[in-house]
Amino acid sequence: MKLEVVGMADPLADPLADPLAERAKRPVSAALAGPYGHPFHPILVTVPIGAWVGSLVFDIASHLVHDPAFLAQGAMWLIALGVIGALAAAMVGFLDLFAIPPGTRAFRVGLMHMTLNLLVTAAYAGNFLWRHAGVGPTGSVGGGVLALNAVSLVVLSISGYLGGKLAYRYGVRVADEITQAEGFAPAHSRPDRPTG
Repeated sequence: MKLEVVGMADPLADPLADPLAERAKRPVSAALAGPYGHPFHPILVTVPIGAWVGSLVFDIASHLVHDPAFLAQGAMWLIALGVIGALAAAMVGFLDLFAIPPGTRAFRVGLMHMTLNLLVTAAYAGNFLWRHAGVGPTGSVGGGVLALNAVSLVVLSISGYLGGKLAYRYGVRVADEITQAEGFAPAHSRPDRPTG
């Protein structure tokens, strides 16, 4: 006896047979969002993630050294670098979101991912302005900006989990399984080279 659920695709069916899933794998614009199977968004998100993690490390370290001003200033500029990188990643991420068919689970996850990332970017922009107010950082960072940095990083981690779900669970902007299988075919030696 086969159990059928109305309105649900068979999870064991060929994923290539689903035109909605195939649409989410293709870029809206290869020149802007990256070619098929190699999107730019995952590459660009490394800039804000690295900068913002580094800024938290600098914030914490500013409480552990004798002359903390250079760490506080470094954290402030890492935050600025992260905001610029996040805006670049967001522009490409919007294009990837437009490739996902509306009304699907993947689209809802994509909207949540985008919303959290925009909130985190706004929080870091505010954090930069807070630090830059007046004469800028001159000593250890204050507890408020450090807490905002840490909370923003936690929210960014949640958003990163959702981004991973888009790619690894729903296959958004991931090459189809036939294309992926090319990577597991035996490598053949070139006939014009000796094999010994």
